[in-house]
Amino acid sequence: MEPVMPHLVRRTAALSALALVATCSAQAADWSDTSLSYRYGTKFAEPFNNNDITKNIVNLSSVSGYKYGKNFFSVDLLMSSEKDPSAAGSSVGAHEAYAVYRHTLDFGKITGNSYAFGPVRGLGFTGGFDYNSKTDAGYNSKKRMLVAGPTLFIDVPGFLDVSLLALWESNAPYSTFTKTATPRYAYKTHAMLTAAWGIPFNVGIPLEFNGFANFITAKGTNEFGGGTAPETNIDAQVMYDISSLVGTPKNTFKVGVEYQYWKNKFGNPDRNNPGATAKTPMVRAEYHF
Repeated sequence: MEPVMPHLVRRTAALSALALVATCSAQAADWSDTSLSYRYGTKFAEPFNNNDITKNIVNLSSVSGYKYGKNFFSVDLLMSSEKDPSAAGSSVGAHEAYAVYRHTLDFGKITGNSYAFGPVRGLGFTGGFDYNSKTDAGYNSKKRMLVAGPTLFIDVPGFLDVSLLALWESNAPYSTFTKTATPRYAYKTHAMLTAAWGIPFNVGIPLEFNGFANFITAKGTNEFGGGTAPETNIDAQVMYDISSLVGTPKNTFKVGVEYQYWKNKFGNPDRNNPGATAKTPMVRAEYHF
C-alpha cells in the first residue's frame, strides 16, 4: 500500500491546476460539441454478481478545441435494475455517477513545429481525472483517479488519439452488508494504454465509428489484501445521423448501436467470478447542441 495522504495532496494540487487550465482554455475555445445521450442494455455485469443487469444510462459530454489543445468532459448517470440492488435486500436498483475529464496539449500547436512521422501526425500530453460515486449493496465505490502521459495523434479521417498514461487511483468503499467503511486506499501506481477515436465511413449511407479502448495493468493488491488483474475495456459505437429526417441541422440527432467488452472489471480477476467480465450490447441515441 502506498501512503494515502501525500497522494491526496498531490491529487488535489493537480486537480486544481487542471481546473484552471480547463477554465482558461474554455474561454478561448475555437470549436466545441456538447451532447446529451441515452443508452440501454440488458447484459451489464458487475463483479461478484452472477446476474445480467439492465441499465439505463444518461450521459452529458463536451469536447472543445482551443489554441494549444483540447478538452473532454463526460459524466454518466447509470441506473441499474434490481439485479444490482442499491442496498442489501433492496428491490431498488443501484445508482452511479461517473465523471471523466481529459485535457490534451498539442506540442505542434504550442511550438509551431511539426512532429509528424509515419502514421503519426502529431504529439501531445494528456492529463485528467476520473471520479465516481455509486450506491449499491456490496461496495459503494468512491473512486478517485488522476491520469497523465504522452499522446500520439494518428493520421486518420476524423481522429484517433493513443495515449500511454500513468494512473494514480484510490477508493474508499462502504459495505452495507457489514456496515464497514474502508479508509481511503491508494493502489499501486499503474499504467494504461488507451485509444479514443471518431472515424467517419460510408457503406452506402454515412456512418461514424466512435469509441475507446483501455488496456490497464494490474494495480497491486486491493484494499482487502486480494490481488488485482489487468483490465481490458473496449467500448465501440456505430452511429447514424438522422438529423435530416427530423428537419434539424446536420449532426444534431444520431442513433446507433454500441458494444462494450470489459474483462476483469475494476481489476477484479474473473476466475470464479463471472460478473467481472461484461459483454454488453446497447442501443444509443444522441442530441448534440
